[in-house]
Amino acid sequence: MARFALAAAALLGYASTVLGDLQTCGQAQYDPAQYVCWDNQFLCPITAGEPLSNCAGACYSKFMYTCTNNILTLLPPVDTPFTLSVDNPGLPIHGKPVTAGGQHWLLDGETSSYCPSQVGSACPPGNTTVIVASEGRAAMSVMVPGGQQAYLDPYWNMAYTQAHSAYIPSGSITTGLVAYQGGGFINLNGNGWGWVACPPRASGGGGKGWNLVAKNATNAYMLNECSAINLKVNSLHSDTIGAWQYT
Repeated sequence: MARFALAAAALLGYASTVLGDLQTCGQAQYDPAQYVCWDNQFLCPITAGEPLSNCAGACYSKFMYTCTNNILTLLPPVDTPFTLSVDNPGLPIHGKPVTAGGQHWLLDGETSSYCPSQVGSACPPGNTTVIVASEGRAAMSVMVPGGQQAYLDPYWNMAYTQAHSAYIPSGSITTGLVAYQGGGFINLNGNGWGWVACPPRASGGGGKGWNLVAKNATNAYMLNECSAINLKVNSLHSDTIGAWQYT
């Protein structure tokens, strides 16, 4: 009986500690690590490290939408070249760039590029991964004739074509990739599961940089060690070219 009383007291103490961490929003209690309260009446979840905003009772991401006069609308598509950076304050790679290397996009890796010697001083710097997007498609901002198209490969990794080649593996997706002004780079494929960052040791990871994967119903079971992120669009001047070609 004494053991039961001690166990019950311990459980009550634990419950009190947990409940003590809760906050009140209107008549509801919530965990501030998982939700944010707006106007003391609306609860919105925290997803990928972003406390979703409130627009007349609707929760939304500032990476895709804006709210004006209580009306929710899509952000306009970006119309200039841009770079991307990781957004999730809870991760060590928060604010780190998306980088091109090995014909894939990595997170916090090193940009890999090439420029022929005969191009000389006209070679772009090649040390930053610059992207362009239009009408649901994305490409690398390069000088090489024919360009380099970006796409989701059959494993839902972001990849790009090799210079002087239009080859894209069967099962890849080239559409549904949208960049929003002042917002994020959004994958509209896969029922809106969003992007995840996988450390090199995790499923889908490899090399020094973290791997970028578009999460969906077919691969979610492999991504338990990966973390949800947003990809922040950083707009550049309209004539910015990142490299002769990315390798």
